Amino acid sequence: MSAPLVRPRNNRMIAGVCAGLAQRFGVSRTTMRVIFLVSCLLPGPQFVLYLALWLLLPSEKAHGTATAW
Repeated sequence: MSAPLVRPRNNRMIAGVCAGLAQRFGVSRTTMRVIFLVSCLLPGPQFVLYLALWLLLPSEKAHGTATAW
């Protein structure tokens, strides 16, 4: 079974979108980041899609941490 599509708390560069996609599809984070950077050289809405995923993807829950209450 594949991993859920979430933005991980660790190994983020900017927002964790590429790291989350890499984790979900089973490729390395570096490969996903290079693919994204190369795709930005092509015409299209890649940057807008990245911003949308940043806003829409949930952040990974911290395991074993207490709440701020």
